Amino acid sequence: MLDRKELTKRYYSISEVASLLEVAPSLLRFWETVFPTIKPVKSHRGERRYTPDVIMHLQEIYTLVKVKGYTLYGAKSALQDARTRRKSKAETLKKLRQIREKLNRLLN
Repeated sequence: MLDRKELTKRYYSISEVASLLEVAPSLLRFWETVFPTIKPVKSHRGERRYTPDVIMHLQEIYTLVKVKGYTLYGAKSALQDARTRRKSKAETLKKLRQIREKLNRLLN
């Protein structure tokens, strides 16, 4: 398992990422077609450059597909569900903060 702190460079080549995740570069290119959230930056020569955020997302996909045995569709669905839960949680926290502000104003 990679730790975000281990990724010190700004960009990584596809061969470096493939080596980190112990997969073939062709698998990373294939996952780009299946998961639209994987968007490496491309150099002027068209070479893929992966940011640490993209690498962590690839690791999530790797864990779901290779470790937990999800299908690609199942992994895509699980990632979407997690994103929806995070968004819902953020909205709930925002509402609670607004309520707290109103209550504080009423107290004062």
